[in-house]
Amino acid sequence: MQFSPVRTAIIAIVALLGVLFAIPSFLPQDVRDAWPSFLPKQTVVLGLDLQGGSHLLLQVNEDGIVTERLQTLRRDVRNTLANQNGIGNLITTDEATQSLTIELTDPTQKAAASTAIAALQNTISNSLISVGGVNELAFGETSDGKLTVTLTPEGVTERTSALVAQSIEVIRKRIDELGTTEPSIQRQGTNRVLVQVPGFGDSQRLKDIISRTARLTFHMVYPGMSAAQAQAQGLPAGTMILPSQDGGEELLYEDVALGGESLVDAQPSYDQQRAMPVVSFRFDTRGAITFGQITSANVGQRFAIVLDDTVITAPQIQQPITGGTGQISGSFTTATANDLAVLLRAGALPASLDVVEERTVDASLGADSIQNGLTAGIVASVLVVAFMVIAYGLFGVFANISLILNIVLIFGALSMLGATLTLPGIAGIVLTIGVAVDANVL
Repeated sequence: MQFSPVRTAIIAIVALLGVLFAIPSFLPQDVRDAWPSFLPKQTVVLGLDLQGGSHLLLQVNEDGIVTERLQTLRRDVRNTLANQNGIGNLITTDEATQSLTIELTDPTQKAAASTAIAALQNTISNSLISVGGVNELAFGETSDGKLTVTLTPEGVTERTSALVAQSIEVIRKRIDELGTTEPSIQRQGTNRVLVQVPGFGDSQRLKDIISRTARLTFHMVYPGMSAAQAQAQGLPAGTMILPSQDGGEELLYEDVALGGESLVDAQPSYDQQRAMPVVSFRFDTRGAITFGQITSANVGQRFAIVLDDTVITAPQIQQPITGGTGQISGSFTTATANDLAVLLRAGALPASLDVVEERTVDASLGADSIQNGLTAGIVASVLVVAFMVIAYGLFGVFANISLILNIVLIFGALSMLGATLTLPGIAGIVLTIGVAVDANVL
């Protein structure tokens, strides 16, 4: 059989490229560093079962989703009735039934109130091809004439599903900030996320980075009354009490003056004056304008920075801040300041995540798996090569050369694509040896 020069050249070029891409995976790091820059340096990425790493199974806290949604809905109802329509009301939250009960100070305004809160209806759909979606709210009335707003089961399910999808994207951004390669982030069921990070052995740090909500908000501190006084006398309307990092409590306005979604950058830095690590942040254009307006209108007032429902700091506004930048100071170490900056850059999780399962695969176990896999591959290759030479003579030698090139091309493709090699992958390569040799003989 004669091959045309063009076909021979193509085969030679493909074989050469396969060898060039495959070689770096079998060389030590110092040799790869000295490798000429024009040659490929990519290596096969080893999976969790081969190089060790961290495995986390996370579950979205559905109770937390319901609680937070009811809190938001309560503020929306109060704002719609009292602020926009001048309808006095008293709202009671029942998390057991996932509902709000609204008692009007003037029952004759019931029709107007019903119309006003009906406008809060929200339709949720997670499908790109579905039409309509499901209603999140159900409206009703109690036997004694009070209005009710209830979260529908279908709405809660759809919201949970949407938040899981958003959480996966945030988790991916956070892990990418850690500089790891080939993390596996998969959705499991309706409310779980599986995270596997090969080569990252600090599972506790990974858990802290992934599961922390990192919801950053800015609130004005309520003037003229402490948290202790508010607890004794009753909370003023539209306020809340949150714990502070120093062990105390702060009385804040519920309304978020500015949210962490307006941040475009966050970096760990060092405050020379106070000799402590801090996190410097920068707002986008819209956030910078809002920040400047807030600080200009509230000079002399205290402005609280809240992270995950804990007041990190509540400094007094000394002068308008129009540059759109600021600092978060607290009891940070260099490591915790860096981790917080990572979280803020990646964005807040839309829902809190609970760790259901946590495993760390030791690197020594991965080394054993690699050794066993290599042994199996070498034994299989030697047996196949020997059998082919004995059974087919010179043609067996040709088949063996083709077999070796086939394996080289597999590793070259894995290296070029940055694909992950797992223990089942090694088994697949061993199986390929038998399949490929049959093809070469035929």
